[in-house]
Amino acid sequence: HVDTSARHKAFYERLVDRATDPYRPAGRLPYHFARGKLRQDPVFFALLAQGLLPQAGQLTDLGCGQGSLIAILLAARAAHAAGQWPADWPAPPTGLQLYGVDLRPAAVRYAKTAFGNQAEVAVGDIRDAPIPPSDVVAILDVLHYIGADEQRKVIERCHAALRPGGLMVLRVGDAGAGWRFAVTSLGDRLVTMLRGTALPRFHCRPIAEWIALVDDIGFNVTAQPMSEGTPFANILLVARRR
Repeated sequence: HVDTSARHKAFYERLVDRATDPYRPAGRLPYHFARGKLRQDPVFFALLAQGLLPQAGQLTDLGCGQGSLIAILLAARAAHAAGQWPADWPAPPTGLQLYGVDLRPAAVRYAKTAFGNQAEVAVGDIRDAPIPPSDVVAILDVLHYIGADEQRKVIERCHAALRPGGLMVLRVGDAGAGWRFAVTSLGDRLVTMLRGTALPRFHCRPIAEWIALVDDIGFNVTAQPMSEGTPFANILLVARRR
């Protein structure tokens, strides 16, 4: 359960301000994209409010874009250090080493401008980019861009890179969710068009198939809806390496 009280929402709005200010030197487009993404996408609020991520270790964000997850984690770390963290929320991950990989050089450049030496972000394809030994791997809204066999290989690579008991947080679309999934796919196509790239073929699965795949590779999986406040059919899989 995610507490979305007015007080917590107000705190999160201030946190987004802190997270997105570092994008200003990168330009108006990355700054406003970061603000829109962090304010409107419920996954970042949920990760913090539920304390889903470990306190320390190595976080690897595959398909990180311009680093939205890293940005909100850095802002949370700073807010906590300043004594500005909600008393009824779990403490944020203050000791994580932050590493992201993305295919788009421009997105990586924006992230590097925003984060400086606080995080490492590199250009790479999640299908073959090195994954360092990790305590948590995040893959948010990325796997449907690659084929079914490649999806399995990426998750297998994550399993191999995670330390015993390590965590994978994976957000996927539920292809069995009817009109909500149709809206999700349309949104993905619009984002792709705005980036100026060719429309890809999406490789999607019903949520039961996603869970079965992750379980078969060697994870204990729980699932929760992660589209609150949007019309989408997104599900967050929280997968613990067996």
